[in-house]
Amino acid sequence: MSEQARKTAGALEYLTGFGNEHSSEAVPGALPIGRNSPQRAPLGLYAEQLSGSAFTEPRTHNRRSWLYRIRPSAAHPPFTRVDNGALRSAPFTEAVPDPNRLRWNPLPAPAPGTDFLAGLWTLGGNGDVTQRSGMAIHLYTANADMTDRVFSDSDGELLIVPERGGLLLRTELGLLAAHPGDMALIPRGVRFRVELLDADARGYVCENYGQPFELPNLGPIGANGLASARDFQAPVAAYEDSDRPTEVINKFCGNLWSATYDHSPLDVVAWHGSHVPYVYDMRRFNVLGSISYDHPDPSIFTVLTSPSDTPGLAGVDFVVFAPRWLVGEDTFRPPYFHRNVMSEYMGLIEGAYDAKAEGFVPGGGSLHNMMSAHGPDHETFDRASAAELKPQKIDDGLAFMFETRWPITATAQAAGADHLQRGYDDVWQGLQRHFRA
Repeated sequence: MSEQARKTAGALEYLTGFGNEHSSEAVPGALPIGRNSPQRAPLGLYAEQLSGSAFTEPRTHNRRSWLYRIRPSAAHPPFTRVDNGALRSAPFTEAVPDPNRLRWNPLPAPAPGTDFLAGLWTLGGNGDVTQRSGMAIHLYTANADMTDRVFSDSDGELLIVPERGGLLLRTELGLLAAHPGDMALIPRGVRFRVELLDADARGYVCENYGQPFELPNLGPIGANGLASARDFQAPVAAYEDSDRPTEVINKFCGNLWSATYDHSPLDVVAWHGSHVPYVYDMRRFNVLGSISYDHPDPSIFTVLTSPSDTPGLAGVDFVVFAPRWLVGEDTFRPPYFHRNVMSEYMGLIEGAYDAKAEGFVPGGGSLHNMMSAHGPDHETFDRASAAELKPQKIDDGLAFMFETRWPITATAQAAGADHLQRGYDDVWQGLQRHFRA
């Protein structure tokens, strides 16, 4: 953590809009006009395309950016394998998929000197990283900056949800600040470094191997609502012109590979395109819900979705339970009892979640795999069943969910973790028989 990082984060400016064709230059004249790859790029820079999708994917799904950099990415020494630490990737074969409901307390504090990359800890996931399908759930703890090293993920995009402590994300395309209540996304292949804005940091990461996240279609909702495209913020160009040795870590087909460059690869002076990182304040989510009766399905809270080959069946959805009003008449207002073909991992950023009175704490998480019965605990059920149904503001918590089409297999380290709550099933044991024939 440094005071300089905090000052830098506080002075950042952004480009706005989701899926836009953005452009930015840190030095006037660095961005060529009228062509992408001139014979000689301006200011002696190298032109380089970064493709996040196949060349021939439909225009609406095509993701690419042109980068104008001090040195081309190709100028690097060979990569060699390094230890994966607590990072794991699909296929997850350390254990069999578990139908039981699981819940964890927050990760324990890391050893001194642990940066974001070293602090990544994989809970589980699904799919196959080599086939670009499925997802993984990671948590992170950190108490040190990434110094003279950067990270890139060839396997998928990284959706980062801070729970404690802010992050300054220095990416190839510029800088982002992400605080608790924000989510940040680093696209596949984009290099970045993480600096801490506080003494320590903790949070969640969804690694999406499949199609890039996009805004969900609104259907009968109409043209407005849920997450607004204008609230997503992309960085302006900022570059490092440094000849200091820099370790570059690349996650490729589930393993970490390292090469030491003789310069910083965060040397993009100008860029334009749509394959860009961004940050989003989840409190800006425009919550929609019932104004008559019944609790809507949680899909109404979807911020981003990664589509699959089946319409409406997501590879992974990112869902947020933001502050909102509950006004339903003759309605059990907390989330209902449920069995779901989708698998759900839920995390908590602050406060409390309205379906769980105890045990679900910020930094922790719960996993309800497909068709696992879940819902409000007995204390919540008793209270909500007897509550006076006047308008109620839910504003003391911020929770989210990674929801996926396939079962989530926990890693061995997650299944045997000391912070696994082994009495989680007990929260439903107080539910009494009320049947009267």
